[in-house]
Amino acid sequence: MDKEKFGLLSQIKDPADLRKLSIDQLPEVCDELRKDIIEEVSANPGHFASSLGVVEITVALHYVFDTPYDRLVWDVGHQAYGHKILTGRRDQFCTNRKMGGIRPFPTPLESEYDTFTCGHASNSISAALGMAVAAKKTGNENRHVVAVIGDGAMSGGLAFEGINNVSSSPNDLLIILNDNDMSIDRAVGGMEKYLLNLDTNETYNRLRFKASRWLHARGYLSDERRKGILRLNNAIKSALSHQQNIFEGMNIRYFGPFDGHDVKEIVRMLRQLKDMKGPKLLHLHTVKGKGYKPAEEEATIWHAPGKFDPETGERIVNECEGMPPKFQDVFGETLLELARLDEHVVGVTPAMPSGCSMNILMKEMPDRAFDVGIAEGHAVTFSGGMAKDGLIPFCNIYSAFAQRAYDNIIHDLAVLNLPVVLCLDRAGLVGEDGPTHHGAFDLAALRPIPHLTICSPMDEHELRRLMYTACRPGMGTFVIRYPRGRGVKSDWRCPLEKVAVGTGRKLHEGSDVAVLSVGPIGNDVAKAIEELSSVAGAPTVAHYDMRFVKPLDEQLLHEVGKLFSRVITIEDGVRNGGMGSAVMEWMADHGYRCRVQRMGLPDVFVEHGTVNELHKLVGLDIESIKNEILR
Repeated sequence: MDKEKFGLLSQIKDPADLRKLSIDQLPEVCDELRKDIIEEVSANPGHFASSLGVVEITVALHYVFDTPYDRLVWDVGHQAYGHKILTGRRDQFCTNRKMGGIRPFPTPLESEYDTFTCGHASNSISAALGMAVAAKKTGNENRHVVAVIGDGAMSGGLAFEGINNVSSSPNDLLIILNDNDMSIDRAVGGMEKYLLNLDTNETYNRLRFKASRWLHARGYLSDERRKGILRLNNAIKSALSHQQNIFEGMNIRYFGPFDGHDVKEIVRMLRQLKDMKGPKLLHLHTVKGKGYKPAEEEATIWHAPGKFDPETGERIVNECEGMPPKFQDVFGETLLELARLDEHVVGVTPAMPSGCSMNILMKEMPDRAFDVGIAEGHAVTFSGGMAKDGLIPFCNIYSAFAQRAYDNIIHDLAVLNLPVVLCLDRAGLVGEDGPTHHGAFDLAALRPIPHLTICSPMDEHELRRLMYTACRPGMGTFVIRYPRGRGVKSDWRCPLEKVAVGTGRKLHEGSDVAVLSVGPIGNDVAKAIEELSSVAGAPTVAHYDMRFVKPLDEQLLHEVGKLFSRVITIEDGVRNGGMGSAVMEWMADHGYRCRVQRMGLPDVFVEHGTVNELHKLVGLDIESIKNEILR
């Protein structure tokens, strides 16, 4: 792509160049930036609609504030493509999400303009408040700190915790609420409905702001008087409008809602708010996918659309006929079958109905599926409450996001061994989304917790059988982990049959080495063994699909311990504390002295790239498995 074809954007190497322009040139900058994002993402897929919706906010923030000295803290980092392009990474943006290229989400490891890690939602207010307090403590009183939160992140509990602390700590934080009524799917919940209905008169806000500036300049408005006047003002306004503003009720000055696509007006507002003391919130209405009609009309599909033709809007979808289905679709179809069989089965997802395919159940049985918004901890405890009184919830959370619900899993499920089926989608390496999204830690984190049953299906048939097993009476808290992407069986529908809990399978006979795998990576083990079978002098390999990490198949392990002196364990999760560690502990406890070599993710945060590239990088590809067997 011709990087010099844009008249203004081509001149902007960093935000200092942006600030040299006149305010009247900013709409053109926004137009060019939006076109640049469209052209780049059409060829190099990534998150799309969210970044289009925040273009004007991005330009205005970098125009008004002295970044990187002033801090911009992004929430839900898939909004930040425009930010990356304006902050010295335009020439490298074609490498976004590619192995060795720029990272998928903002991170201080990449740029001084990226002030904090923001792969998961709802952390911007807390982090920005910390920076605002640090500025005052470290002699940087003139530093401005801005949190940009949106895309449904206001439903997350951490956002409320942050706002609560903002309201009670001395700070001058500015919160920008990018309100597009969306997360990936349509945003849900009381907060989203509240924001949708919240309306404060624009003229009133301007008059109030001018009055406060006039009073402060004449010494009539000290901080204590300001708080009292603010409380009186809130009470009068609530009485007149019959509407309570939750932010002003917490002594956070509220401005808005305003048009989030009027860049010149946003600049004027930011200049007015920039040096105002005390916490304040600027509420901006935006359209997800703004400026690209297909994305505006179907924002969920265009959240991350893959490759597409920027002229026609036609998505370039690989031919899928005859290919195995995605694990998430097998989950969605099977959940619907189970719901038809048992009226007690329900589904719960934190803002991922299309991402985990629970929308299949939602479409046919809308009263049996619950999207609770970006609120993973609540999703787990809510599921526990339903299970306590007779329902069988299937709570589907991406593995990396389930980390946010660790205490809930222990305190609100495991202690009472409640019959909740916790389905961890996107387990293992997920590819281009990188270290904040890899489902690396679930096995190691959950394995020590009492009462849990933990398993991972090798293929689609096993997923269906394990889901059926999980909702049988007496199963208690049942964890099923499976990866992003496709399985291996085109004929994925099979009878729903119960699996004996804590049993594995012997898939291949051998006498020299035993390989114990768990989950879909066992398919790569099978291919490696098949390829070795034609290599002269190669060892014969026995392959066991463990299926369950907790409880382990002790009969199977006794067989391995007695017959083999060399054992390899392999898993698509962290090596430390995972299935391999469980096997080594069991062997030591039972007096077996076989040598156990663990294969899994190393003790580092694995960066981004395709799943195949990353498996090769960490030594979990077929060739690495073969070499380990030979070694």
